[in-house]
This record gives sequence, structure tokens and C-alpha cells, in this order.
Amino acid sequence: MSRPCVADNGGVLWPASEWPGHSHEGRASPKRGSGVNSRAVRLLAVLAAVAIVAAAITLYISHYLNAPTAVSARQTGPHRASLTLGTTPAVGKLGGSKSWVSYLVRQHGTWGHTTVFKVPAHSLVKVTIYNFDGASGLRNPFLSQVQGTVGGAMRINGKPTDVIDPADASHTFTVPQMGVSVPLLGVPDDAKNQCAEMPCSLKKAHETMTFTMRTGDRGRFRWQCFVPCAAGFIDGFAGPMQTIGYMDGFIQVV
Repeated sequence: MSRPCVADNGGVLWPASEWPGHSHEGRASPKRGSGVNSRAVRLLAVLAAVAIVAAAITLYISHYLNAPTAVSARQTGPHRASLTLGTTPAVGKLGGSKSWVSYLVRQHGTWGHTTVFKVPAHSLVKVTIYNFDGASGLRNPFLSQVQGTVGGAMRINGKPTDVIDPADASHTFTVPQMGVSVPLLGVPDDAKNQCAEMPCSLKKAHETMTFTMRTGDRGRFRWQCFVPCAAGFIDGFAGPMQTIGYMDGFIQVV
């Protein structure tokens, strides 16, 4: 069957497909559903982002609500108490994330894995910290100064001081709302008989920090370490550094 022809102004017959001005060459044929697909992709991206944020919030709340069991400081007299803590390069079998750096509490000669402590209100609390970890160094030298303790000082292995070399800092015990911050001296790299993970005997190489802090009214105060000591994490500030039960927790003044 011959294709239909049309005549131009000069009477010449042209196939309809070749009629001047009627060529379809160069024209982009519309893609059906392209707009719908684009909107669907954007919607899926938004839903995925919302799901990720919701999961992160749920995880944070879960960690917050499932904080470790609080341990009470030992009463040593009227308006006086004592608290013994430790820091270790790896929590070992005492924690869920065995390779994470962590604080621990010591009661009756036994280490326990918690970072939530109860202390009496309007009291003097003597804190002893046995540090078994090496130095990581401070990025902010200001935190190498002892702040907010009774007398503005601490003792390292029995010797009084109010500051350490920022490069020698292993951790800090910092309670911002109480104005307390104490730097912890790291174990020298060449020290003998070092402890790799908890539980650590006091016969292992360690540094001993002691200080006294004064509590006020009742309340719940966040404390944390400010040395970037989370090995294996970006900038050293993730993982154990942001997890209650490891390098931060709460002080409950009761």
C-alpha cells in the first residue's frame, strides 16, 4: 500500500512523512512515568532518612534508659563518703564490648562494671582512681588543670599537684555541672607488668589519683572523660566515649 502524499504550494507531491516542517527528527519523545518515578525516588529517600534518624533516637533513648545499676559510695562518717574507681585500656570480660576502654568501680576488693554512682548530698566525697591505661594526650591543655576539688588539688601516688603535662594525660574525670575536673596521669609506655584488660590486680602497673569533692543539693549530674581515648574510632570520640557504662555516666547526689 502506497504511503499518503500531500501537495506543497507548488503542486509537488510529498510523502506525508517527508513534508517540510513535519519531520520528527531531533524531537525527544516524552518518557511516560518519568515524573512519577522521580517523585517516588525522592519519597523513598526521605522515608529512608526518617527511618535512620528514628533508629538513632531509639538507640540513644534505649542506652539512656538502660543505664548501668548505680553503686553507692561508702559512708565513712557524718557527711563523708569514699568512692574507688578504675580505668582500663580494655574492659575485658566485665563488659559487653570487651575491647573498649572503660571506667569501673571497686567495692570490697572487686571490680564492677558501672559508671553510675550515688553519693550523699552536702558531703565530702573522697575519690580514688586507679589508672591502668597509658597516655593519650589532651587536645585542650586547659583540662590538664585540677578544677573544683577541695583545695583545688589532687594527689598522684601520694604527691600533691594541681596540674599535669597535657601530653601525659590518660583520661579525665569531669563533672561540668559540679565544676569538677581531674586529669588522670597515664602509665608510662615502658612500665613493666602492665594490665591489658580488666579485672586488673593492684600489683599491675598503675597510677593512683586521689581527690576530694564537695557535693551540694540533690540532683543527677552527667560526668565524662574528655580525653579522645576511643581507639579505632574517628577522632577518638565515639564508641566508649559516648556510651554510658564506659567513659561517661552519672553522679546521683542523694
